[in-house]
Amino acid sequence: MMSTAEVLALAGVILLGSMSPGPDWMIVIRNAAVTGRRAGIACAAGVAVGVFTWSIVTAVGIAGLLAASAMAYTVVKLAGAIYLGYLGIRALLAARRGEYAPATADSGRERGMGLAFRQGLLTNLFNPKCAVFFIALVPQFLPADPTVLSTLELGIVCTVANLSWFAALAIGVGALRHAFTRRRVRRALDAVMGSVMVALGLRIAVQSN
Repeated sequence: MMSTAEVLALAGVILLGSMSPGPDWMIVIRNAAVTGRRAGIACAAGVAVGVFTWSIVTAVGIAGLLAASAMAYTVVKLAGAIYLGYLGIRALLAARRGEYAPATADSGRERGMGLAFRQGLLTNLFNPKCAVFFIALVPQFLPADPTVLSTLELGIVCTVANLSWFAALAIGVGALRHAFTRRRVRRALDAVMGSVMVALGLRIAVQSN
């Protein structure tokens, strides 16, 4: 099992990485601002599941194959760029239409939370930089002969640290949601967030490996 010092060190590195603005930030903030705190937390949970997946596949060596294969890396990179572009264009179209109907039904909220979770998960999984990050990080915290338990322990630490930050971010933004429900503010938010997500998608697409 990992020592307390190793757990704190790993959690600290994951927290610092999570606090670095990027696609995960954009998708969590938009869901929390537009749909509410619960959707923001659901999106944060999706990101955290993505982090758990990356940490586990890195621990067993699968992510190393992705980083080593230029073709696989490019496929994941382009998929991530296209997905971010898709989300950004949807936000820009919503801003252009300006037709916002508040979802008050329980089924609408549940559907919004499910969509937010999927957006967080896919945004994280389609970011090949996560593979590079975990390939550099995970081996430093695994024993020479890792067991299933040690691999799961590492994945859980990474997941909890990441979820703690993004859930806090979602709660903070969600607390201000009343300010984002105004039509003019909502249109401005969608226009800005949509533009940023499209720009991030383009940046990911053109970045070299």
